[in-house]
Amino acid sequence: MTRFIAIIVEDDDEISGVLSTALGRLGMETIEVRTGAEAVEAARQNEPTIVTIDVGLPGMDGFEVARRIRAFSSCYVIMVTARGEEIDVLEGLGAGADDYIVKPVRIRELRARVDAMLRRPRTGGTVATATPRIGHETVAPRSAEGTEQAVRREPAAQRQQVAPVSMIRPAAPADDELETRLHHGDLLLDMRCRIVELDGNPVELTRYEFDLLTTLMESGRRVCSKASLALALRSNGRGDLGGEYVSDADLRTIDTHIANLRRKLGDDYRDPRVIETVRGVGYRMAAAAAA
Repeated sequence: MTRFIAIIVEDDDEISGVLSTALGRLGMETIEVRTGAEAVEAARQNEPTIVTIDVGLPGMDGFEVARRIRAFSSCYVIMVTARGEEIDVLEGLGAGADDYIVKPVRIRELRARVDAMLRRPRTGGTVATATPRIGHETVAPRSAEGTEQAVRREPAAQRQQVAPVSMIRPAAPADDELETRLHHGDLLLDMRCRIVELDGNPVELTRYEFDLLTTLMESGRRVCSKASLALALRSNGRGDLGGEYVSDADLRTIDTHIANLRRKLGDDYRDPRVIETVRGVGYRMAAAAAA
């Protein structure tokens, strides 16, 4: 029988207990540790499915814990912390976290996010290839594009409505090959062949990452809000979405995709070559290499 182990890295006993109870109800064995060093050792010894990490740990901070665990494990890593500034979120995702939850923790949201992760098992590594039973229902893994970050949804009562936005969608393939190619300095994106190259080297992107980069490159220096990017990924070019909702989880998913794009493109958010953050608004292509 497959064991599903969750390691909870939290120095607050009350919060640690709440997380342990929530994950235990998903059928997981939980291990609670208080320091970063204990967390790394526990991850080495137990091959966890999920590790939740607080940032403000004594000694080694949560970002360094995530980096060290990610160096030898493909487990899912969730940052659970009171630090919710964009720079903290980006640093956590850049350190290898799969998700970032800001305290106070909403237990239903945590369980929904973990549930979503377990439906998308990774190939290889130490992540389980089966899924636990949740209540009386067994959740089957997705077979297609299992490693992609899905756009997460919250209950309707927790969603915020956004005004209609003007979205830039990838143009339909043209007969002239040049019309299907986008350039940004040494970055090339071919929409028809769905190929991305940087400095002449291929860059492997997921479908969501490719579509997101296409939208940003077509927009150039025009800022794309997180809401418009979330709706563009969700629609995939299917008609008007003026009445759609975008949740906080949807917006954080965009941050996740951007962090993954930056990592794959070797881009530093502090001195961007490709993607620039516009604080409080969204993202656009960096000026340095813009055509």
